[in-house]
Amino acid sequence: MTDTGRTARAGLPERPSLDGLEGKWSRRWQEEGVYAFDRSKERSDVYAIDTPPPTVSGELHMGHVFSYTHTDTVARFQRMRGKAVFYPMGWDDNGLPTERRVQVRYGIRCDPSLPYDPAWRPPATPPKDPISVSRRNFVETCAELTTEDEKAFEQLWRTLGLSVDWGLTYTTIGDRARAVSQRFFLTNVARGEAYTAEAPTLWDVGFRTAVAQAELEDRDRPGAYHKLRFHGPDGPIEIDTTRPELLPACVALVFHPGDERYRHLVGRTVKTPFFDVEVPVHEHPLAAPDKGTGIAMVCTFGDTTDVTWWRDLRLETRVVLGRDGRFRPDRPAGVPAAAYEPFAGLTVNAARREIVRVLREAGDLIGEPRPVTHPVKFYEKGDSPLEIVTSRQWFIRNGGREPELRERMLARGRELRWFPEHMRHRYEHWVTGLTGDWLISRQRFFGVPIPVWYRLDNAGEPDYTQLLIPDESALPVDPSSECPPGFDESQRDVPGGFTADPDVMDTWATSSLTPQIVGGWHDDEDLFRRVFPMDHRPQAHEIIRTWLFCTVLRADLENGVLPWRTAVLSGWILDPDRKKMSKTKGNVVTPLDLLEQNGSDAVRYWAANGRPGADLAYDPAQIKVGRRLATKLLNASRFALGLGAAEALRQPVTEPIDRAMLTRLATVVTAATEAFDRYDHTEALQVTEAFFWTFCDDYIELVKERAYASGPAADSARAALAAGLSVLLRLFAPVLPYVTEEVWSWWRYGSVHRSTWPTRYELTRVAPEGDVGLLDLAGEALRQVRRAKSDRKLSMKAEVPLAEALGPAALLDRLALIEGDLRAAGRIGKLDRLPDRTPELVIACAF
Repeated sequence: MTDTGRTARAGLPERPSLDGLEGKWSRRWQEEGVYAFDRSKERSDVYAIDTPPPTVSGELHMGHVFSYTHTDTVARFQRMRGKAVFYPMGWDDNGLPTERRVQVRYGIRCDPSLPYDPAWRPPATPPKDPISVSRRNFVETCAELTTEDEKAFEQLWRTLGLSVDWGLTYTTIGDRARAVSQRFFLTNVARGEAYTAEAPTLWDVGFRTAVAQAELEDRDRPGAYHKLRFHGPDGPIEIDTTRPELLPACVALVFHPGDERYRHLVGRTVKTPFFDVEVPVHEHPLAAPDKGTGIAMVCTFGDTTDVTWWRDLRLETRVVLGRDGRFRPDRPAGVPAAAYEPFAGLTVNAARREIVRVLREAGDLIGEPRPVTHPVKFYEKGDSPLEIVTSRQWFIRNGGREPELRERMLARGRELRWFPEHMRHRYEHWVTGLTGDWLISRQRFFGVPIPVWYRLDNAGEPDYTQLLIPDESALPVDPSSECPPGFDESQRDVPGGFTADPDVMDTWATSSLTPQIVGGWHDDEDLFRRVFPMDHRPQAHEIIRTWLFCTVLRADLENGVLPWRTAVLSGWILDPDRKKMSKTKGNVVTPLDLLEQNGSDAVRYWAANGRPGADLAYDPAQIKVGRRLATKLLNASRFALGLGAAEALRQPVTEPIDRAMLTRLATVVTAATEAFDRYDHTEALQVTEAFFWTFCDDYIELVKERAYASGPAADSARAALAAGLSVLLRLFAPVLPYVTEEVWSWWRYGSVHRSTWPTRYELTRVAPEGDVGLLDLAGEALRQVRRAKSDRKLSMKAEVPLAEALGPAALLDRLALIEGDLRAAGRIGKLDRLPDRTPELVIACAF
């Protein structure tokens, strides 16, 4: 493989430069199909990567560059090991982030009741008041904007040097992705793994959509404890709550079974303040005796604990909050109309102020509210605290309520190889902490539609037990604009006809199928058997609970296997203050300017210094180090090849120092290979870089005079330089693809990225095992000579008329093997060896 390909040798440039390499080589790689997947290979010869599809809702940032560079180093390494690398790229373009971006950019909002206007175009500048458009117009606008973003993303990835096969690109809103998502969903429904139910649901009032457990995050927010006086049969009962506005939704009081203070109330009722509604008192182990007064009110619904109590104790339902985040206009059952009427239509905050006012007037608010800062649940992309409303949603069973499935998911986690291994504990913590099934429906528009319709009874009400299912051949479908088999448009939303499920799937319901989408599941079984299960899932550690777990779940339910063998988790990029970089914090650095200013290899070098699972600080100084390394590789290669190294490749190496260098390099090859095999690109880079500087600063300086000459000793130096340079270029290639390709093109055929990964054998073949310590000995002697010149403020080219080498006799005997190179490099006229005068090597120079 070493000299295959169409790229001809370019010859040595007069003045090599890093500038312009990205455009030159990214174009050549695409034209020559250097990274194209060879689908004729059998599964054993394929390395398949389940590439994360980045969310297309703005700009890529340094966190993307960080993690995608890691994956690319693995892809390049495996390709050089002889694997046909299946390395696709996808764009995650459906979901809430895209909708929000469209709303802000164009000043529009979706109104599904409006008719489609084929002539409508989004405004050039957003109007002061948002414009309402039809669902189809809104979705088309989302698609147009993501197409623009995807072009910019692709250009940045090409500039960075990702070795993906751009012929394998897909989008999560594309026809194939929607068909796979819907087909998977329908098979889940057929097996009873997906179901619809009316249930308490976490709800984002800003986005007006349901939210899954995996999408929650706690944020500290100011609040206040309010002490309320309930009226019991034996006197007042004090309740502490941070949600007094939910008093009309109160359906019970609960206390811990071991709390003797309230045992006399079990089976009895108390009355709520102001509303005067009788509610029962129950025991429950989740009640905390040491929290507040030890007895809590249960409302439908204030938080997920309320849901648990409501479900376990089979309590009544009194829903007061609507999907818009306001109090519903109709009073809940059992609540007096006159008492509830002032709250109808109020926001949560307004209702809280009103209930505090009326309770204070009634004497049922004890003392003043006590300020507190406490964690409040938010949708990870939302701005308002989540509420819990009752709504009909679709769920997929995930082990949250089925111990057998939960154990199966835990077993899958143990079966998977994790890098780093400790990340498996995050997966296990998530699986063991699941409290319910996976809610996959969303009340949004730009997503994969739930592919079902419902029969309407004679009163026009949907019968959720009678699903109308599309033919598989018709997928993907949009029930809002297409009809179920056997019906026509005149029967939509009329008694006896049908109605479409109005929802779309959660974006994770599609992203969790990336191996099947890009691997050809169902449509291209030949490709699927060559790439699935895949080898490698790279991803961020914070979405183990969403993307990783959901992908494992879907593959287990449908394919009965893990979707991949290995998961490699990346850490976070931190700003200089060691804080996570994120768009919400406003501390994001966009990579395009850095790539243009410093070159892609320099930025990749910085990224590769971060290990899997570890955080890395953004450090411009480290990027400059990477540029210096790439420049040195360019210039040192030009110098070595200018000595005639290219013509000496694979020739025998005879001189002791030359053999010592190649023997040391063989250990580097072993160390770098083992590091890449365990997904430690950082270790591979570090051992290679450390040797490279020795190669440049010591070895080349030692042998360059000999290499300029002629004869067997000169031939040995040139052969060693050729072998060393060939191996170093290939060791650096996964991290520094541009400069290595440039240098390779000067003297080798084909692409370095299609060459074979270096081995010990190719070095020992031209240079039998040498005394590796000679390289260190020569380097130390040369450093002492340089130090002597520096101390006297002399040029490194200054002549040394006489030098004395002192040290143990055996050490000086070894030094004699390299005396000629040392004298040439140090410009030493005469070198006397004085054995056994000092315990260590000392080079004394006389000027």
